[in-house]
Amino acid sequence: MMHNGRRGFMSRAGTLLAGLPLVLAAAAAAGKTTAKRKPVPSSADERLEAMEKQMQQMASELGTLKDVNAIRRVQFAYGYYMDKQLYDEVADLFADDGEVHFGGGIYRGKAGVRRLYTGVFRQAFAAGANGPVYGLLLDHLQLQEIIDVAPDRRTARARSRCFMQAGSHESKQDANPALPRQWWEGGIYENTYAKADDGIWRIRVLNYRVVYQGQYEDGWAHWKAAAAAGPRAVFPENPQGPDELETPLEGWPGTAVVPFHYAHPVTGKNWAPSAPPG
Repeated sequence: MMHNGRRGFMSRAGTLLAGLPLVLAAAAAAGKTTAKRKPVPSSADERLEAMEKQMQQMASELGTLKDVNAIRRVQFAYGYYMDKQLYDEVADLFADDGEVHFGGGIYRGKAGVRRLYTGVFRQAFAAGANGPVYGLLLDHLQLQEIIDVAPDRRTARARSRCFMQAGSHESKQDANPALPRQWWEGGIYENTYAKADDGIWRIRVLNYRVVYQGQYEDGWAHWKAAAAAGPRAVFPENPQGPDELETPLEGWPGTAVVPFHYAHPVTGKNWAPSAPPG
């Protein structure tokens, strides 16, 4: 009895499902539904072509997601290497034609990138060595990435945030007297990345702008605004200088905004700061 009842139910369900397309078609013709159904390919060739297009779209979307993940990995690796003064490893993240915008200077090509990281930074923080320095904290937290990959999947742009906890331990006898004992720092990256013929993503342009700083004890509310203290001469006049000077971003308590590379995700509009009054 149970088997007969089950077969009867399945038979009735099959009949209803078989007639469902006719019911939906009649309802649509009568104007009882506003949904527009896409035309179903009628021939085998048309169905195959539709499937191929769908698979190509899915493959493209999957490839873009893989690119976003690879780019995020490169930027996260940058932060971890910077934490531990691994400046050789940092420089290797850049493309051959890469460049860095930092502190009022532009450092171009592998030579310029190495001049900054394995020259300026290594001397300032690691006394010429490559690797962790006893008693030095320089934690670079990489946050809030918005990554946009170009349609050809060879270049990408990304905006992210750096939040830094930094300082030197009181037991460190050779602490750099020019550095605060412990401080906070926040900055914005507006970077460009490039994928080479080997399929590996590298940093093409690293554009880091310090937004605020503050000593731990007093916080950023009491930070004394100071004139920009960037480089004054370019390479080779300054052996450790940039290849070009640029105007640094107005720092805290100023409110200068690093331009957004992306349009508003809802309105599609590009935001730009208003012109100052007068």
